[in-house]
Amino acid sequence: MRIGKFFRKTKETEVEVSVNLDGAGTANIDTKIEFLNHMLRSLATHSLIDITVHARGDLVHHIMEDTAIGLGEAILRALGDGEGISRFGYAIVPMDCSLAFAAVDLSRRPYVKVDLKLEGKMIEDMPCENIIHFIESLAISLRANVHVWVQYGLNDHHKAEAAFKALALSLRQAVSIDPRRKGIPSSKGVI
Repeated sequence: MRIGKFFRKTKETEVEVSVNLDGAGTANIDTKIEFLNHMLRSLATHSLIDITVHARGDLVHHIMEDTAIGLGEAILRALGDGEGISRFGYAIVPMDCSLAFAAVDLSRRPYVKVDLKLEGKMIEDMPCENIIHFIESLAISLRANVHVWVQYGLNDHHKAEAAFKALALSLRQAVSIDPRRKGIPSSKGVI
């Protein structure tokens, strides 16, 4: 089983995350930020990664940021040296009026590009800027190349949810074991 865990307690937050890359998409999420809980449940469901998150903190921004860091770190630990993984993943996801794309390379070279075309200031109980920052923080702590964008949409909730589902499907593909792959998925012999 490819399992990763993360725990950190600071003056601002206390975050505990565990993942099972070979899971069934089970989510046990409690961040006290309902929209973040919703997005993380969707991420687990569609990536088939079992995700457990318990997070508390002083500010929404700090809880969201440290949860993203913890999730990225836990997935990275579960991947180990990356032997046998597909490494790359991509997806296109429609959700009602919205269409989102995501592409992931588990390259250990962090780079992130996010364009969700969010128009409001908040979605439910989460500032829109924090949704973008969550994806950025996740990508950097995962040390992955992550591109997520929304082509179009009329509803910010649907845009964000389509983006998280596309990211989930991309991660599902990238972390999956390729039965044809022998060794590390890189011409350099290391990722």
